[in-house]
Amino acid sequence: MEQTVSANTLVIRKDENSNEPIKLDYLAVKSAAMTLRAINHKLRQQIIKLLEENKRMNVTDIYVKLRLEQSVASQHLAILRRADVVVTVRDGKFIHYALNHARIAAVSQFVKELVASDK
Repeated sequence: MEQTVSANTLVIRKDENSNEPIKLDYLAVKSAAMTLRAINHKLRQQIIKLLEENKRMNVTDIYVKLRLEQSVASQHLAILRRADVVVTVRDGKFIHYALNHARIAAVSQFVKELVASDK
C-alpha cells in the first residue's frame, strides 16, 4: 500500500512491533506549539480571560482594566495575534480584539489527542 506524504510529514511506526503508521505533520506541530507558547503566559492568560468576559475590547480598554502600560498590552496582544489566538476588527480608528474560539478549540483538541495517544 503506497502512501503519498508531503515533505513536511514524518511517518513512523506506532511502535516497534507494529506496521501501523503515525503521521507527524511538522507544520501543524509548529503552529500548535506557537499557540501553546502564546497561551502559556500569566499576563496573556489574563488578557484571554478578559476577552472571554467582554467578547471584544480595544487595547485601551485592556491596558486600563489590567493596569498595564499601553506598550506592554500591545506587545502581548501582538503575540496572541501572531499565534492566531485573537482576531482583530477595525472600527473607525479603533482596533478591537476578540478571541479566535475556533483556533483555541483546534489546539485544545490537538493537545487532547496528543495526551490520549501517550497512554
